[in-house]
Formats: sequence, C-alpha cells, structure tokens
Amino acid sequence: MLNVGKIDEGFVLDHIPAGKSMDIYRDLRLNDLDCTVAIIKNARSNKMGKKDIIKVQCPIDNMSMDILGFIDHSITVNVIQDGQIVEKRKLSLPKEIVNIIKCRNPRCITSIEQELPHIFILTDQEKRIYRCKYCEEKYNGKHRGG
Repeated sequence: MLNVGKIDEGFVLDHIPAGKSMDIYRDLRLNDLDCTVAIIKNARSNKMGKKDIIKVQCPIDNMSMDILGFIDHSITVNVIQDGQIVEKRKLSLPKEIVNIIKCRNPRCITSIEQELPHIFILTDQEKRIYRCKYCEEKYNGKHRGG
C-alpha cells in the first residue's frame, strides 16, 4: 500500500477520472506554483473503480475553481487546514470562462485584436455548450487551449 503523507494547509482534488491527473496538473498550471504537489494515479476507488488524486500544499486561493469546474465539475475539492478537511467544495460549470479556451473563428474580433480576452458564455448547461461572447461561435473540442 502506498502512503502519501498528509498536508497541513492546501487542497486535495479527489474523484478525478483515472489517467486525467496530468492534464489537470497542466491546465491548472500547478507547475507555476511554488508548492508541493503529489499526484496519485490509478488509486483504488469503490465508487469509480480507479481514480486519480492530486494533493497540493498551498492555499486554495491559488487555484481557479472556474478552470477546474470547466475541466470536470464532478471532481471533489477538499480544503485542508491544520491537517484536517475543513470544507468539501462541489464544483459547477462556470457561467463564464475567461482565457481558458480560445475562439477558433478566424473572423472573430479576438483573432484581430490580440489583447482582447477570450470570453466564453455557458449557453446550454445540460449539453455543456459554451459560445464566444463576441461572435457566438460554439466551442467544439477539448477543454484545453487557453
């Protein structure tokens, strides 16, 4: 049995689908933070069979809940203080995401005006459809790109 030590202050991302932790690590830009990160891949799970877990020892304020909610809103976020879970946060799809994905419409103003933020609005929560705020282009593809 693998034993990864507990953290004093930070957060644990739990119930990540097996094999997806490295994508989440990159998308959240955890490598840019000056903190300890432990990635556990293919851990046994009664609920999921196998799952990944990411433990991060730094304040949760350093992480964007919008990015994580956009990536996978079924992930559980456990907030840790003094070595104990003090809060379990449920994620939801963000209503608006900024600079996470990019509009691929070559006629969109964001293609011409490079300094404009890429803003997408959630237009259909059930189908997870986001559209560009400027040209209403539907976002198709993976969640990465910003």
